[in-house]
Amino acid sequence: MLRTISVCFLLLGSCCAQQAGPSPSPSAVDLVKQGEKLNSEGKQDEAIALYRQAYELAPQSYELHLAWGIALDLKGEYASARYHLSQALDSAPIEARTRVLQATAISYAFEGKSDEAARFEAQIFSVRSGNSDFNGAAETADEAGRVCLESGDPACAAKWYKVGYDTALQNPKLSDADKSLWLFRWENAQARIAARAGQPEDAQKHIAAAKLALDKANNPGQLRFYPYLTGYVAFYTGDYKTAITDLQKGDQRDPMVLALLGEACEKLGNQKEAQDYYRKVLSSNAHNPANAWARPLARKKLGG
Repeated sequence: MLRTISVCFLLLGSCCAQQAGPSPSPSAVDLVKQGEKLNSEGKQDEAIALYRQAYELAPQSYELHLAWGIALDLKGEYASARYHLSQALDSAPIEARTRVLQATAISYAFEGKSDEAARFEAQIFSVRSGNSDFNGAAETADEAGRVCLESGDPACAAKWYKVGYDTALQNPKLSDADKSLWLFRWENAQARIAARAGQPEDAQKHIAAAKLALDKANNPGQLRFYPYLTGYVAFYTGDYKTAITDLQKGDQRDPMVLALLGEACEKLGNQKEAQDYYRKVLSSNAHNPANAWARPLARKKLGG
C-alpha cells in the first residue's frame, strides 16, 4: 500500500514538472527595467550588459535606447550615448518624444554644449507652450537657462530664465503664492547670473528680492533652495568660507551643492575634504542639469 502511494506521488510530481516546464526567459521590457535599477545603483556596466541582451530581442525599442543612452552619459561616453538617444528619438511614439528630447538636451549638458542642449529644450518648450502648458513650458525654459549658466554662458541663461518667468505668468490660474514662487525663481536666477558675471552688488540685491518672494510664497518645499542660492553667490564672488557655511545648510543629496562644496574646500586648501565631496557627487546617478555639471567635474577632480 505504502509503495503504491509513493509511486503515485512520484508520478504526480513528474507530471507537474512536465506541465510547469522551464521558467520563461526575461523579455526586453524586463531586461530594461532591471538595467534601469542597476543604473540607479551606479552599476552602469552591468546595466549596459542587460541592454545588450535586450537589443537582441527588441532592437527598435525606444525605452531600451533611452535607458542605454542615459547609462552611457553617466559613464562619460557621450558620443555613444547620443547615438542611442537618437535611436530612441527615431522610434519614440509622439507621447514619449518630450522625454527623449529632454534626455538628449541633458546629454549635451554633460559636455557643456549649451547651444546644442538649448536646441532640444526649445523643441520641448514649443510643444508645451503650444498646448497651453504654461507651467511645463516655463520649467523647460528654466532648465535651458540653468544649462546655459553652468556651461558658462550667462547671456543665454538670462534670456531663457526671462522666457521662463514670462511664460509662467501667462497661466490665468496662477495663485498669488505661485506668482511669488516664480518671482523667487526669477530673482534667484538673476542673482546667480550676476555672481557669474562678476557683479556682487547686483547679486546681493537679487538675493534680497528672492528672499522676500520666497517668504510670500509660503512654500516650505522651496526653502532648501535659499542656502543653495546664497552659497552659490558666495562661491562665485570669492567668499569661500560663507559658501561652505551656506551650502552645508542646503540639500546634501544635490550633486550641485556637493560639487560646489568640494570646490570651495579646495579653494581654501582643504584637499581631503574636497575629495570627499567629489566622491559623494559620484554616488548620484541622476540624469539632470545638476548632475550634468557636477559629475564630469567630480570625475575630473578625482582623476577619473
